[in-house]
Amino acid sequence: MSAESTPEPGIPGPSGSSGSRHRGKGRRRKPRTGARVAAWAAAGIVLLGGTGAGYVYFKLNGNLKSVDIDHALGTDRPTKVDDGSENILVLGSDTRSGDNQQLGGGADDGSARSDTAMIVHVYEGHQSASVVSIPRDTLIDRPDCTDTDGDTYPAASGVMFNSAYSTGGAACAVKTVESLTGIRMDHYLEVDFSGFEKLVDELGGVEVTTTEAISDPDSHLDLPAGTHQLTGEQALGLVRTRHGVGDGSDLGRIQLQQAFIKALVEQVKSVGLFTNPKNLYDLADTATKSVTTDSDLGSVDSLMSWANGLKSISASKMDMVTMPVQYDPADLNRVLLDETKADQVWTALKADKPIPKSATEGTATGQADGVVAP
Repeated sequence: MSAESTPEPGIPGPSGSSGSRHRGKGRRRKPRTGARVAAWAAAGIVLLGGTGAGYVYFKLNGNLKSVDIDHALGTDRPTKVDDGSENILVLGSDTRSGDNQQLGGGADDGSARSDTAMIVHVYEGHQSASVVSIPRDTLIDRPDCTDTDGDTYPAASGVMFNSAYSTGGAACAVKTVESLTGIRMDHYLEVDFSGFEKLVDELGGVEVTTTEAISDPDSHLDLPAGTHQLTGEQALGLVRTRHGVGDGSDLGRIQLQQAFIKALVEQVKSVGLFTNPKNLYDLADTATKSVTTDSDLGSVDSLMSWANGLKSISASKMDMVTMPVQYDPADLNRVLLDETKADQVWTALKADKPIPKSATEGTATGQADGVVAP
């Protein structure tokens, strides 16, 4: 069963394609999203190269980090559906330590934020997928949760979605998504800032076409209109930029990131990993150093086996949408869940069906036109 595909957007100029909306009062924060597409990149690299890396399993296995989310969440979760489909929560984090401190800005205090979240639904047969991006600025009711160290945190109302991760880590983020959607997450995958940049460089860059010039000093990005082979640093700037596109919101940035993911997937398929063992090893080494998984995927054998089952999913078979939201009238820097339309998304995924186009019609978009992959 295949998901419906969505036209890829293009990158707008400073004023966007549809003008700018009025922002709420107060100073905007600098962009801190750095890895919204990195986890999908890592998954793509590993899944396409997995079958050739048997001789380095031991080395790569030592690179992986995993968290026991199932133990932290216990049994109070949505029912697991055994119909051949899978749901994966993909997070991008900006841990404020080491290399990530320079890339993300701020103090080297070891703290971490989740600045990206995508629900990846892989349909039965593993030939297609739907990807639902959750805006970090969505105001939600966060459930009480327990982290993987056993520490507990009380529920909170009207907080930003990305506060779940900064409060209770991966387990709290998963529980919040399951509470929001009523869908059980079968797996968890996380990638950081520095890992994303290195992955793109290991691939030799990713080719994208900007429909108009884009310049954003905050994300260190200056691209004229046209086709570009982005380096890791440029790609990181692209997926982080918000002030140079659309209305300057996280929603516009999500559109860019979704289009970049499609370009990235096609680039991974074109680099000939199966025929170049050194490229395969270098990419797998970088990918496994960059990701944190749930404990079920916490070994190279498990990760490779799982990822190998996804390798038939090309960019054309990925339907990418943003969770239906509307701007918060009280603060236009925040968004609120459009519950009626979001229910259409969750109902479709629970039934392993394509997301209907009506689910995203009339919702907030960010007014960005995105990236067009050649």
